[in-house]
Amino acid sequence: MEKSCKLLKVVSILMIIFGSIALLVSLLAVAGAGVIAAGAAGVATDAAAAAAGLIMAAAVIMLVASVIQFVAGIVGVKNHNKPEKATICIVFGILVLIVYIVSTVISIVSGDPGALSIVISIISGLIMPVLYLLGAFKLKSLA
Repeated sequence: MEKSCKLLKVVSILMIIFGSIALLVSLLAVAGAGVIAAGAAGVATDAAAAAAGLIMAAAVIMLVASVIQFVAGIVGVKNHNKPEKATICIVFGILVLIVYIVSTVISIVSGDPGALSIVISIISGLIMPVLYLLGAFKLKSLA
């Protein structure tokens, strides 16, 4: 009997897809933030420099988050049938969840999103990491 977790494999494939899309978008965001920072340097006001710094920080956080999600997907696909590797999947699942929570908190603090927007963001953003963790814990139980 083969010990594998199809939930972990499917969610991992989705994380690779969405992580690679997010990686491309975040690279564009970092490039755009660099252009904004260069423009802000020409203006030489404190407000413009602060705004450019915040945009660059957000773009870098987005880049780090997309890399973590992409790597977590690869780890999940590679180890979906190796119960002894479930712990590394759990670690990556927790990392993705933590990065999502930090990103959501920054988004809420930096802007004035509506309550519905916050609820939709939380629900949609939590689905993948939670399903990934459920699959990793199921894989661990197969050991």
